[in-house]
Amino acid sequence: MKKTFTAILLLTSFLAFGQDSYEIKVTFKPFKNQYIYLGHYFGKTYPIIDSAKLNDKSEAVFKGNKKLQGGIYLIGYPNKAGFFEIMIDKQQKFGIIADTATIKEGITFANSQDNDLFSAYQKEMNARGKRINTAREQLKLASSAADSAQLNGIITKEDKAITAYRENIIKTKPDNILAVLLNCMKEPILTGNLKEPKNNTDSVAAYRYYKDHFWDGVYFWDGRLAYTTFFEEKLDKYFNQLVPLHPDSTIIEIDRMLGNASVNEEMSRFLLVKFVNRYLNQKYMWEDAVFVHLFEKYFSNKEYKWLTVQGKKIITDRAYSLMANITGTPASDILLPDSTGKMWGLYEVNAPYLIVTFWDPTCGHCKEVLPKLDSFYHAKWKANGLKLYAVAKETEGTRQDWLNFVNENNLAEWINVYYSKADDKARTDNGIPGYSQLFDVQSFPTLYLLDKDKRIIAKKLTYQQIDEILDIKIKGK
Repeated sequence: MKKTFTAILLLTSFLAFGQDSYEIKVTFKPFKNQYIYLGHYFGKTYPIIDSAKLNDKSEAVFKGNKKLQGGIYLIGYPNKAGFFEIMIDKQQKFGIIADTATIKEGITFANSQDNDLFSAYQKEMNARGKRINTAREQLKLASSAADSAQLNGIITKEDKAITAYRENIIKTKPDNILAVLLNCMKEPILTGNLKEPKNNTDSVAAYRYYKDHFWDGVYFWDGRLAYTTFFEEKLDKYFNQLVPLHPDSTIIEIDRMLGNASVNEEMSRFLLVKFVNRYLNQKYMWEDAVFVHLFEKYFSNKEYKWLTVQGKKIITDRAYSLMANITGTPASDILLPDSTGKMWGLYEVNAPYLIVTFWDPTCGHCKEVLPKLDSFYHAKWKANGLKLYAVAKETEGTRQDWLNFVNENNLAEWINVYYSKADDKARTDNGIPGYSQLFDVQSFPTLYLLDKDKRIIAKKLTYQQIDEILDIKIKGK
């Protein structure tokens, strides 16, 4: 199946690639007098690192004066219409002969033991994979228990043969790049009560064993792993399924991985780009602490040749927007006037729970949400002492728009304050962050739930989600 070959980068413009070194002679028929490309996997992306023009004999040469980082590389078709994979590691001067008419049957290599082994492995996996697929299709049509048993036996036999083939490569060629990659693809095998837990103790033991052995044989200083697709998939599985959903647990894992990877520039780059992209826009509220940690430890006082000025600005601006409103920390104070000119400070409000709402009187969604918020307040929250502190941000409307909406919707029991353009400008002109920055307001309405000490319980949730959290908190008491 033809695959599209493009250069895609996380946080576009973050990275800048220069040419590395190699001398790879390529004969690629039937193409002539066209450019082909050399790239590599970088997680889920395929950055192009060089191009070469085929002559009228379908020959081209990629070359440079430095060794390339080992990994799985890609030879891209003319017009980037597809690609095929090759291995680059210790042997970096070799030849390739490929023809689109026979490329499915294989590619010929000269002076590349790595690729000879890789080609043999691919042929073995393809042959056994076809036998397994055929048996599975026949199994669907099996009319007797004997036929089913025979076909299941074939599948089991082929699965064992695949495992044995892979283990033999790992055992006999442990330093070969294919062995390293096969080791990374392995997962812990659970047996006995760990495989079929009989009680909660067994389940916990199975989880611990699986997590403790998940990275067996994988070394984070080996940059070759960064130039694959499955290493990132393994990372995702580890964080999504095995690491507790808590900032401290996540930070410990990140620091451990980056510490081990620090001796390899490419692996460090891969992990930093991976983590900063993953936590730039948080899936869970607590992930703000993870992103701020990444910034403070790895970006605030460090420079990387692959990180552009624009890229660092994106990271820095996002970190500063999150620092003042990390979940679990005290919220920044607010001091703004109500309709009479009386100044209301956020910390002056005495309540077991406080919802802070940033909204815009000209925002259609706000006009829909705020009355519903008020309905929840009167139906449930008011009885538990909760109060609402609503910050109306002046944008395209006027102060009168704000007053009209508050009066028309009977929001008089709220603490309603107005954040004018003039007040915002006065703060920023004096080098003081505006309230929108302190509360990371990127859309309207933005809702925060605070406890009695004004610590942030939840942020940027819907009013329904806040209601669910309040139910849990109040029932828990």
